[in-house]
Amino acid sequence: MELSFTGRVIEWRGPAPYYFVPVPDEESGDIREVAALATYGWGVIPVRARIGQVAFETSLFPKDGGYLLPLKKAVRGPQSITTGDEVSVGMTVLL
Repeated sequence: MELSFTGRVIEWRGPAPYYFVPVPDEESGDIREVAALATYGWGVIPVRARIGQVAFETSLFPKDGGYLLPLKKAVRGPQSITTGDEVSVGMTVLL
């Protein structure tokens, strides 16, 4: 399943800051339809994503009926992505 969306980067401040792009409601609904086939436990969904020229693999975190796409420093750094930035995401759910 391939998806494209735009989202605003958010920061979760815990013991260490984490950065995410919330997956929009429509795309989250599409992901929920295949979640049972894709998850490897705890509701996380493996994906391959691209933001700009940076491609990466990660797992979506379930949150309040939707999903969060985590952004590691290796993804944010080369493109100077920070909290509040709007980014375009291309993403493939790995089944």
